[in-house]
Amino acid sequence: MPAKIMPTMRYHDAPAAIDFLVRAFGFEKRLVVPGEGRAIVHAELTLGDDMIMLGSAADDELGRLQKPPRDVGGVCTQSAYVVVPDADAHHARAVAAGAKVVMPLEDKGYGGRGYGCLDPEGHLWHFGTFDPWK
Repeated sequence: MPAKIMPTMRYHDAPAAIDFLVRAFGFEKRLVVPGEGRAIVHAELTLGDDMIMLGSAADDELGRLQKPPRDVGGVCTQSAYVVVPDADAHHARAVAAGAKVVMPLEDKGYGGRGYGCLDPEGHLWHFGTFDPWK
């Protein structure tokens, strides 16, 4: 079986993050494991054949190693690039859902068209038509 890479993230309000990621970016809920109160122990969201995993920020083993952006001064140390078939349509959907565009939608010098945005908790996402595998 070939290797698969699945970004993982922590959110303070994971249920709201899941709703946003579905509405704004087109993810689908594959699995959501609720915890106490509004906590999410584990969630798997898919986009085509790809997946991200996320959960609620917590003071646990992973939480001591991985934090939401606001807990580390509002910056990200990594971000995801997602290949989409139509960057303009995806951009319009994300903006309508409240994504904050931080890198404008434009043709890229290396090929393709894309943009960068922040979700409501400050995770940085890149979406574009450039597919380095093609």
